[in-house]
Amino acid sequence: MSTVYTIAVLVGSLRKESINRKVAKALADLAPANLKLNIVEIGDLPLYNEDIDVTPPAAYSTFRQCVASSDAVLFVTPEYNRSVPAPLKNAIDVGSRPYGKSAWSGKPGAVISVSPGAIGGFGANHHLRQSLVFLNVPCMQQPEAYLGGAGAVFDDAGKLSEATQPFLQGFINAFGAWVEQHKKA
Repeated sequence: MSTVYTIAVLVGSLRKESINRKVAKALADLAPANLKLNIVEIGDLPLYNEDIDVTPPAAYSTFRQCVASSDAVLFVTPEYNRSVPAPLKNAIDVGSRPYGKSAWSGKPGAVISVSPGAIGGFGANHHLRQSLVFLNVPCMQQPEAYLGGAGAVFDDAGKLSEATQPFLQGFINAFGAWVEQHKKA
């Protein structure tokens, strides 16, 4: 019997019908049998403030527990101004505190950036990877995943295009192998 790993999926876009959320759901549908993807909501997290973290708000505690109890993390992010959206950066900061008790540490991770633009969120992808190095998240290096022209990868009914499916399938299969490799290390 193989192990099933729980994956915390953080979607950088807060829009309910965002392309990034659709990609996260498509990845969950395509995931290999060893992965169970769960979107962890970040929209209700108050801005990180060490003063209020003395007695953490319930949203902080719930979020930290969701990340801490997962086996790995997957980030699905758009690009805003060549970086990650503010809610995603805030979630990273909330999960990394209190200092010395980061919920992220040692969890295998991966990043896919999704954008209607041609370069597929390249800047956000790499900016996020910089934070993951500090957070001790071993981030999958290959295959890199930048989904450009993402406004056209779902039809009006929300179905993933046949042309995009092999790319996402290859990415999530590689992530399954990455998690397996790093959870057993």
